[in-house]
Amino acid sequence: MSDNSSRRNPKPNKSLGRRIIISVITLLVILAATIGLMGYRYFQDALNPLDPQDTKVTQVHIPLGASNKQIGSILQNKKIVKSGMVFDYYVKSNNMANFRAGYYQLKPSMSLKRIAQRLQQGGSDQPIQSTKGKVLVREGANIDQIAAQVAMTTDFSKQDFIKLMKDDTFIKQLATRYPKLLDSAMKAKNVRYRLEGYLYPATYEVEKNMSLKTLVNQMVAKTNQMVTPHLAKIKKTGMSVQQFMTLSSLIEREGVNQTDRRKMAGVLLNRIDINMPLQSDVAVLYAIHRNNKTLTNKDLQSNSPYNLYKYTGFGPGPFDSPSISSMSAVLHPLDRSKDYLYFVANTKTKKVYYSKTYAEHQQQIAAHTADNNN
Repeated sequence: MSDNSSRRNPKPNKSLGRRIIISVITLLVILAATIGLMGYRYFQDALNPLDPQDTKVTQVHIPLGASNKQIGSILQNKKIVKSGMVFDYYVKSNNMANFRAGYYQLKPSMSLKRIAQRLQQGGSDQPIQSTKGKVLVREGANIDQIAAQVAMTTDFSKQDFIKLMKDDTFIKQLATRYPKLLDSAMKAKNVRYRLEGYLYPATYEVEKNMSLKTLVNQMVAKTNQMVTPHLAKIKKTGMSVQQFMTLSSLIEREGVNQTDRRKMAGVLLNRIDINMPLQSDVAVLYAIHRNNKTLTNKDLQSNSPYNLYKYTGFGPGPFDSPSISSMSAVLHPLDRSKDYLYFVANTKTKKVYYSKTYAEHQQQIAAHTADNNN
């Protein structure tokens, strides 16, 4: 009888298994070498300028106490270097340290060595404009809107502008420079921005190397220039400058033409005299941090001190930047003796209708709301 056991149970092919293991190891080695080579090339490439042809200046803020790793991440996010990790390795391997906080003007065309040297030299303690530009402050714009406009047309960011608007040291410096203009603003309580209303609507040239503080100072200086000739008359009204600017800011957004602005000023002053809420939609929109919105009953119940539907008086302060036309309207109100307490505008004809009583006002609303819908 023949033995077929060897055919039924063949021995494992050890040479085949060995070849498979060698092949896998070889592939892994090749893969590791490829990854290593790619990593090396990436590292070497990251040591070079991100884009030698890109000389556009970008403003970079390095915060106080930032580590090399954090600085690298900031530079990468701002698209100044290719890799924050490589920047961190580079400065450590070259014993480059003592980087200083501040604002820097950097370019993607700069080498890591040049960038690191700049950071060692120190930056500005405030944002700096790197190219010439213009900022248009529109009549009736509030500080949040001005900040957005500044960011659109200059190197300064909206965040930098808002931060400066909350810089007590800077604002106190302005108050010292323009005491008659800003004294009552400095004493006001519950204000959102102490300089709201004091950044005059105009076009401002922003020169190279101009600081954000210089730009804001120009805006306040322009307001001081426009208001100063009227300080004696403002004092005779019994209003503080802050109160005067508040009414002017309401008129700026409400008024259609100068005659109606003067009549509306008369209405608001009549309400102030009898301690009646000013009930301004402009004030409520500011209170709820909106610029345009159909107001709801919930909006009118906002607890913000800027809600002049809910609270009597002038409120904390201005709601926007008023023009000299609106200021003049407050100083020269019309028809106060007619005791008007209400007004409503026809949005089609732009004509404004005035009433003495709430009943008359409701009739005007009914009539001219109907006109608006036709």
